[in-house]
Amino acid sequence: MSSSRTVIVAGAGIAGLTAALALSRGGFRVVVLEQAPRLEETGAGIQLSPNAARILIDLGLGDRLRPYAVAPEAVRVMDAASGREIVRIPLGDHAARRYGAPYWIIHRGDLQAALAGAVAQKLDVTLKLGMRAENFAAHGNGVTVAASGTSGIWHEQGMAMVAADGVWSNLRSQLSSENGPRFAGRVAWRAVVPVHAVAAEFRAPLVHLWLGRHSHLVHYPVKGGRVINLVFIAADRWSGHDGRDRGWSEPASRTDFLSQLAAAQWTPQALSLLRVPEAWLKWALFGREPLFALPHAPFALIGDAAHAMLPFLAQGAAMAIEDAAVLAQCLSGRPDDIAGAVHSYARLRRARVRKVQRLAARNGRIYHFAGLPAVLRNGGMRIAGGERLLHRYDWLYDWRSPESMIT
Repeated sequence: MSSSRTVIVAGAGIAGLTAALALSRGGFRVVVLEQAPRLEETGAGIQLSPNAARILIDLGLGDRLRPYAVAPEAVRVMDAASGREIVRIPLGDHAARRYGAPYWIIHRGDLQAALAGAVAQKLDVTLKLGMRAENFAAHGNGVTVAASGTSGIWHEQGMAMVAADGVWSNLRSQLSSENGPRFAGRVAWRAVVPVHAVAAEFRAPLVHLWLGRHSHLVHYPVKGGRVINLVFIAADRWSGHDGRDRGWSEPASRTDFLSQLAAAQWTPQALSLLRVPEAWLKWALFGREPLFALPHAPFALIGDAAHAMLPFLAQGAAMAIEDAAVLAQCLSGRPDDIAGAVHSYARLRRARVRKVQRLAARNGRIYHFAGLPAVLRNGGMRIAGGERLLHRYDWLYDWRSPESMIT
């Protein structure tokens, strides 16, 4: 296939691999450049709400994901100080019937492995590991991309370029004079533990959300229920505030974590769980303003490269998956006007992603209330009830790719 039908994708994470599958289905040849020498199981658990699961199933990944995914029955919202349940938001079969797709929780490594396995079976997708996209040049015939690897400099021509290279996108840094991602003043401590290491009540297929004073805890089973994923988020500092002095994640010990934990503010139920992991990964949280495309150029950004967001709506991976699907549809619908197709993609994604970013930041403030605001928050959630709280997210979970709007 000629370069006129080639799309070059920088990054083989969730966004990049989903884009490769979606573009391949649209009839494009795809070259994926990944700077890591191998794809490894990294990260921790992620939530795939129906808006994301629907896309992955449509791309043929359902059978690959089901052995590893867990369909939680509900989100169980807990008061960290008292240990009492505030409200239970139904998911499971209820959400699947309502939205026509499941709500899944899964380990990031299992999702990436499923995507990579599907990509490996596509003859029109080439994955080049150990290759870092350095820069690109737009011209009348599309783009020329330069990448570096152990074998030297490599060039590829294509009709379009897609930056899916994460929050610290090398390509985005060359395109914009912005200051880069903004440190949110919060840090996530992440760990996974065997299911047998936790109390029986925490082994159930539920997402537990504990709301504490200036902090919160989320935990749920992954890997088919064999492992429990924990995420504890609290205010903290980060060296340099730009993530580059020491990266945006670093290992930490149980002692490191417990020394930062205000144990008196947490019920013994939660503390028993938080004391289980021997090792943690400490992640700085960053956000950045959305940037989806360049004016009049065959270049698009997706996922964290386009709009890194805070995790308080559990939509980071879902928005990346949506980006990939919409971009592929736009390019397929206007293959003779790639710059116009990219512009359509940006127009379709901008308002929705901004809304998700805004509500995620709002949730982050609400989760960490203390004193009277926390009392009022808890009372309001109880009065609303789980069913009504779920329905408030119909606009998010019931989303479909707007094919009719792609013109």
